[in-house]
Amino acid sequence: MADTQLMDGLGRRIDYLRMSVTDRCDFRCVYCMAEDMTFLPRQQVLTLEEIQRLAALFVAQGVKKIRLTGGEPLVRRGIVELCAGISALPGLRELVMTTNGSQLVKLAQPLADAGVKRLNISLDSLDPEKFRAITRTGELQQVLDGIDAARDAGFKRIKLNVVVMKGRNADEVPALVDYALARDLDITFIEEMPLGNVGRSRGESFCSSDEVRGIISQRYQLLDSAENSGGPARYVRVEGYGESRIGFISPHSHNFCASCNRVRMTAEGRLLLCLGQENSIDMRALVRRHPTTDEPLRNALRKALQGKPAHHDFTADGDVQIVRFMNATGG
Repeated sequence: MADTQLMDGLGRRIDYLRMSVTDRCDFRCVYCMAEDMTFLPRQQVLTLEEIQRLAALFVAQGVKKIRLTGGEPLVRRGIVELCAGISALPGLRELVMTTNGSQLVKLAQPLADAGVKRLNISLDSLDPEKFRAITRTGELQQVLDGIDAARDAGFKRIKLNVVVMKGRNADEVPALVDYALARDLDITFIEEMPLGNVGRSRGESFCSSDEVRGIISQRYQLLDSAENSGGPARYVRVEGYGESRIGFISPHSHNFCASCNRVRMTAEGRLLLCLGQENSIDMRALVRRHPTTDEPLRNALRKALQGKPAHHDFTADGDVQIVRFMNATGG
């Protein structure tokens, strides 16, 4: 029905919600946050009950896909129970999650049992020393074991996410593709986004999707694909390799704003209308001001969506264009 579809002021249908359940993480990835971080006081973070309520509100308004993010969502106490509650919402097509993989050895099967359909797992290096340098605190083997646990748990599709940076991991692109193809996994290469001052110039390490595709093309025959996973990635297939896909998320070089179908909820309940702009609405305040009725929330949401920006303004020059860090945005 028309009145249960969220539309922005440019006529784009919004059917995908990314919800951050925490700004905390057990890694300190160099593209995501500074080495010394101050996290939100717990009382400022949405409760599990508030997250469930907001998820139900959005699904009732036509959202078909919810992705849980962080920080690292699996460090949030009660995450499996939250997943079970959200996945059971009538009308939701799929609940998916982005994770760094550190907790999957113990949580992959419970997440699958709770109704999580797909996982995106960050894997920026296959070299233990490089992995530690990029994540600052992460152990590569722990993540590789987590990927194996996710495969054993029977997830329909597992995708590896790689933020490509010259001088750090761009030389590993072929090895990462080999790793994914050998395991029938998808893999997506992401251009670094200028969110937060991480203590270095991002422009020095910027590697475009076209450069990454060129590297892969030296080893594999790539076939363009019109497939769409409901997000911003553009996909190619690899000749001779079954179901695996290679994706490219290119906020700088191949702007995907015209078809944007997403909004993001931060851990403190700030609904970001655009990843690269500060336009937002304080859903936490509305939830706490109106504990028994959703009508004010629906009205505020629909009004806010009329101001969803036409596009972001990312550039590859390394300048910080958004002060908030990626962990505060929702990965």
